[in-house]
Amino acid sequence: MKTTLLTGSALALATVLALTACGGPAQSSPEATTATCPNGEIKFGIEPYEDPAKLKPAYDVLAAALSKKLECPVSVQVVEDYAAEVLAMRNGKLDLGQFGPLGYVFADAKAGAEPLVSFGTAEKELSTYTAGIWVPKDSPIKAIGDLKGKSLALGSVGSTSGDVLPRFGLREAGIADADIKMDYTGGHPEALLALTNGKVDAAQINSQTLATAIAAGTFTPESFRQVWTSNPIPNDPITVRGDADPAFKAAVKDAFLSLDPSDVAKVGEFLDVTPPGPLLEVTKDNYTPLFELAETMGLTEKDL
Repeated sequence: MKTTLLTGSALALATVLALTACGGPAQSSPEATTATCPNGEIKFGIEPYEDPAKLKPAYDVLAAALSKKLECPVSVQVVEDYAAEVLAMRNGKLDLGQFGPLGYVFADAKAGAEPLVSFGTAEKELSTYTAGIWVPKDSPIKAIGDLKGKSLALGSVGSTSGDVLPRFGLREAGIADADIKMDYTGGHPEALLALTNGKVDAAQINSQTLATAIAAGTFTPESFRQVWTSNPIPNDPITVRGDADPAFKAAVKDAFLSLDPSDVAKVGEFLDVTPPGPLLEVTKDNYTPLFELAETMGLTEKDL
């Protein structure tokens, strides 16, 4: 590209013309700036469903693209746990939050979180994932009903696929919580590691963690066997604080929906959405099965 150097009065004249010409770049109005960047920074919270050291760089890519669209810095925060994210949004410490599907149920009740978008496939359909329980290939455990009296590695308390859905599967198989030794390892990767290291009889491994581990070469599915899987779960919603300015909500949604699939590709790898599609609009209705699950299991925010 050819560059023209301007000096002295010529530079000053060019600046004035640029600012006054009808066809020149428009300046953002104070109203527009306030709507898209109300506090000088947008705080975006992420649940720690994977190693935070790996999640942060992926979400920084998404945040940079969102920041460019909104002309406002977007700061990514990987929170300590599910409950911490709900509390942070309720206390106004987060403007946006990506919640696990069940975490969203409580974020809706306690923080007024409103879903904006979730992750689409390359075919522009909303993506899903599944919870699962795995055992070693040579284990005598052939089905979920054989887990009575055995040890099971779970992820984090309140996790959709790492806690509640596996326990729901056990309940359907006639196994009470007290009938099994449940080991909360602290996360999906940790539960998988407990199984591969022979620390437990079985472990929850959801389809997202499975895909990531296989790609990283840390899990060989041929050496293990899946004895239970859940129905498909709608993928995580990205939500906005319920008491945010309606203009801000609209601007953020439009920005998310206009992102290129390449902007969310790194995050999509962790969510088993590869190749990625665009972010797609979602509403509370998309997560009705999770509200029903919470009611069936008698869950409250204390279970997060």
